[in-house]
Amino acid sequence: MSAKVVVRDLGKRYGDVQAARGVSFDIDDGEIFGLIGPNGAGKTTTLECIVGLRTPDAGSIEICGIDARQYPREVKQRIGAALQTTALQSDITPREALRLFGSFYRVRTKPEALLARFALTEKADSAFDTLSGGQRQRLALALAFVNAPELVFLDEPTAGLDAQTRRDLRRQVAGMKEQGHTVLLTTHDLGEAQEICDRIAIMNHGRIVATGSPRELIARSEALAAVTLWTSAPVEAVALAACPGVQDLACEGNSARFRTPDAGLTLAALTQSLRDQGIDVIELHVQKATLEDVFLELTSPDR
Repeated sequence: MSAKVVVRDLGKRYGDVQAARGVSFDIDDGEIFGLIGPNGAGKTTTLECIVGLRTPDAGSIEICGIDARQYPREVKQRIGAALQTTALQSDITPREALRLFGSFYRVRTKPEALLARFALTEKADSAFDTLSGGQRQRLALALAFVNAPELVFLDEPTAGLDAQTRRDLRRQVAGMKEQGHTVLLTTHDLGEAQEICDRIAIMNHGRIVATGSPRELIARSEALAAVTLWTSAPVEAVALAACPGVQDLACEGNSARFRTPDAGLTLAALTQSLRDQGIDVIELHVQKATLEDVFLELTSPDR
């Protein structure tokens, strides 16, 4: 699979602050690629350098096979971007904005098609300052698609929106891949990243500290599985503690909680122990490591 984006050794400094330190990654054609990290990690700076809003101090950027630093105007014809905030003239309508933005490109999509796609038909002729937050964000996505881009950049597209609007926009982003687009997404919502991204890069202090699919990143985690157990009769803590791998044990009546590095081994021994005592398992939950566990491991203050 060919790479749609190739970033190598990207560097950007603001005074004494090194916002991007040798950032390198590839994004494959047709992939939804997530860029996550704590505030100040360098995500937005990296994205703005790639789309041409900022000039990097070092490094190379190739987009759709084009040197983005040498031919920025040609690259802009092939990409779309929706940044954290969309500022438009207060009286402009979605239909007018789409026509205006479309006039900047050689290839453009008709406003009516984009208004329908992003559920803005009813608000097509309403002033921008009368739109809700969710409607403004849908308009930002529509504007990002006005030139039928090969590659779309989305910076925190669901930030600050209500739960229903977030779900609708996530569905829109997931659908972009099915329609043949490649997507670079930055987000603070780890559940969102895990749900819709094919691969994720985690940034911390201006560097990429890990890259992989959500499943691959979670598999590398050193976080222990959390087990919660309810039984037909109380189990003595000493009996549970004797099972291999049990850590951080807490017992209360007929329930117990603990962590383990090997859930399979621990639960096999636990099941046999309970059977020997004539105690039945009423309910059992095993929570393995999550993307949040990986994120916290890699971005902790002492890293």
